[in-house]
Amino acid sequence: MTLLRALADPALAGLVWPVLAAGLAIALMGAPLSVLVVLKRLSFAGQGVSHAGFAGVGLATALGLAGAAESPAHAWARLAVVLGVCLAATLGIARLTRRGAAHAHADTAIGIVLVFAMALGAMLVHLAVRAGRPAGPGWESILFGSIVAVGPADAAAAWLVAAVVLLALAAARRPLLFWAFDEPAAEAFGVPVAPMKYLLFVLVALVIVAAMKLAGVVLATAMLVLPGAAALVLSDRFSRVLLLSLAIAAACAVGGIALAFELDLPAGACIVGALAGVYAAARALAWLRAPSARPPTIAPADA
Repeated sequence: MTLLRALADPALAGLVWPVLAAGLAIALMGAPLSVLVVLKRLSFAGQGVSHAGFAGVGLATALGLAGAAESPAHAWARLAVVLGVCLAATLGIARLTRRGAAHAHADTAIGIVLVFAMALGAMLVHLAVRAGRPAGPGWESILFGSIVAVGPADAAAAWLVAAVVLLALAAARRPLLFWAFDEPAAEAFGVPVAPMKYLLFVLVALVIVAAMKLAGVVLATAMLVLPGAAALVLSDRFSRVLLLSLAIAAACAVGGIALAFELDLPAGACIVGALAGVYAAARALAWLRAPSARPPTIAPADA
């Protein structure tokens, strides 16, 4: 069944519109952050924070909050536990990557958190199930989610998170961009660089938890990397990069969902495939334009 046919069917339209709304909300909140994540070379951070969700699911299972999706109270409590664990992982990564000889490089810190969170989640789920507690969602569900099962309440929650993320980015726009472009200079001019780093990581965690509930950690990570990476290949001016990132994320969200309806495939995986395809096309276009040119360096003048 095609997406247009489903939208035209009164019996199915009410099920499809929340899916599209949720996909667009994920694109809207992830696209602007992806530019900052790529600029700061923190693409692996999304992977680390998203995989902290495994530990959150394990903790929720140990607390007896899993396997009770029919109860809204249990579902929201489980989501709160996952969010708390992801925020703790986010702050831990930010703390470990502070400048100084005693602190780790970003990739080392993220790798430490990633493997520890996954191992902890697996152990907690195993111990909880052995103790007779109901099992939570499977690993495949955590990785790829089920965006086609999104309801109106889930879509509304996604748009609420998107509004919070966009308002925070708008409020801290100038110091955040200054820090992203040139951290040493920003610090010399009095920009609070540590709060900017914590802000970025916290916003990344919010986006990941919101997207993970709807479409899994793979899509959450992809939305925080690929739109910005593709836009930075196509342009070197910030305003254009931001618009391109938003357009790419939104088009791939809608296109991926349409492809999932057409081919009866997981929507999250289709969206990730569309994002990867756009990035590959952007690289090919840049190579055709100037095969020997270096990748463009973004210009902060119009930020």
